[in-house]
Amino acid sequence: MKYLAKSKKWIIGGILLAAVIVAGFNKKDDFEISKSLDIYYSLFRELNIFYVDEINAGDLVETSIEKMLKSLDPYTKYIPEKDMDDFKFMTTGDYGGIGALIRKEGDYAIISQPYKDFPADKAGLKAGDEIRKINGESIKGWELEEVSDNLKGIPETEVTISIKRYGYDEPLEKRVTRQDLHINSVPYYGMNDTTRGVGYIRLTKFTQGAGQEVREAFKKLDNNNEMEAVVLDLRSNPGGLLMEAVHVANIFIPKGQEVVSTKGRVKKWNETYKTEKKPLDTNIRLVVLVNRASASASEIVAGAVQDLDRGVVIGRRTFGKGLVQATRPLSYNAKLKVTTAKYYIPSGRCIQAKDYSNRNEDGSVGEIPDSLVQEYTTRNGRKVYDGGGIRPDIEVEQGELSKMEISLLSKNLIFDFATQYALTHDTIPPVDQWEVNDQIYRTFADFLEGKEWDYTTESEAKLEKLIETAKDEKYYDQAEATIKELKEKLSHDKQQDLKRYKSSIQARLEEEIASRYYYQKGQIQAGLEEDQQVKKAITVSADTSLYKSIIDGTYQRDNIKNVRE
Repeated sequence: MKYLAKSKKWIIGGILLAAVIVAGFNKKDDFEISKSLDIYYSLFRELNIFYVDEINAGDLVETSIEKMLKSLDPYTKYIPEKDMDDFKFMTTGDYGGIGALIRKEGDYAIISQPYKDFPADKAGLKAGDEIRKINGESIKGWELEEVSDNLKGIPETEVTISIKRYGYDEPLEKRVTRQDLHINSVPYYGMNDTTRGVGYIRLTKFTQGAGQEVREAFKKLDNNNEMEAVVLDLRSNPGGLLMEAVHVANIFIPKGQEVVSTKGRVKKWNETYKTEKKPLDTNIRLVVLVNRASASASEIVAGAVQDLDRGVVIGRRTFGKGLVQATRPLSYNAKLKVTTAKYYIPSGRCIQAKDYSNRNEDGSVGEIPDSLVQEYTTRNGRKVYDGGGIRPDIEVEQGELSKMEISLLSKNLIFDFATQYALTHDTIPPVDQWEVNDQIYRTFADFLEGKEWDYTTESEAKLEKLIETAKDEKYYDQAEATIKELKEKLSHDKQQDLKRYKSSIQARLEEEIASRYYYQKGQIQAGLEEDQQVKKAITVSADTSLYKSIIDGTYQRDNIKNVRE
């Protein structure tokens, strides 16, 4: 009877939802909508009565909702009550928990990074600790989401965590008091030591208060009015709240200036967003760093800076998300995050890359074709284009990781070495005064001895493909000796590759080891030293004539209209 009652609740809920949906349409749509929902309700009823096994009504409805929304675009989502904490964290950066990043490894979970001065850190949990039990219950085989849900909770409640730590034979038990936590949107800012007067601010997301955090970081960097230029790093920033993008832009753009406008099918979503405050500095040289993972609000800021000729954009073409979402309340404390409009930056261009309204026959979504890309101009008359993200004023490759580095990272060998190093070295000097020297690197090479890891180089992969093709075309036998000789010459040697990629691997080690002593801030700072895009940004921002030539359009670069990444 309980099961029937539960199913009845979902069916009734579905009827009520149907009524609400129908109420939201014009009369000309009523018949088709009512017909479709009637079919859905009658199908659900028949399944509930006659299906061979008992069905979970809630799961079935949730699956149908998710499939329906997936046919629209990736950003329109159903958020059930159980996921509201995650939604709150995505928009505000706030959650109740212990303050640590975790990842799955084997049957258990690993603490990959505790946040400085948060409960996990204060309780003595360290990166590399393997979580075995939570409140006395083994987590063996748990999904990562289940582990996370059990670590989160109401502030001021206590959770007991049993861990296995490298160098200790017996498990350790830690009691952690959960707190209401806020993860900063600006994890690091600082002044460049080698180029006088260039500041750097890393913004990782546009959660509530992000604009104020950037504003405060800028004030601290420019405390003595000695900062001549600033680099705003938006790389891999997925976006967030639209108004926070306006607030960030407002730091450098005068009050009353349009930053972005939205246009949708429903007129209420057609709005123009302008800066509302007095800016901190409208003259300081500004460089915005972006990459392929810079999206949404990041693209609003970068696009506004470019369109208004307020600064220089450097890096790689951005993601191309020009769609705006709003949240709507649903029954039972659920929400619908729905795409309501497209956004347009000051030049009038929309930088949405994919056209979800026109899918291919197989359901896939293609890029907007070059033939439909339109030309626009910035305030100074520079040519810019729509149809797929923000293309930087100066494109700079970040440099791909070697197959060896990918293997070391994916097998967590750099992470594990950093864990062992930190447990045998109480301190290291400040990040800007410390490096992974030859002795530490030799220790790392010794650490790898006996470990299971390997990789296939690009040359080896292409040779294997050639061998397959040669066999298919019956040429292999006559070339076998030559191919074997070539295979021997191209076969990778781990020891030689450790020497070949030494500088790059040292940089990865420095980042990971620095995080053990100086947390996220130290990891970011260590990563900047060999960051080619940051180096270029600093060079451009420090060179007054080069910077000015880009802004006024005299800097020579290739035509960008038909260039695809």
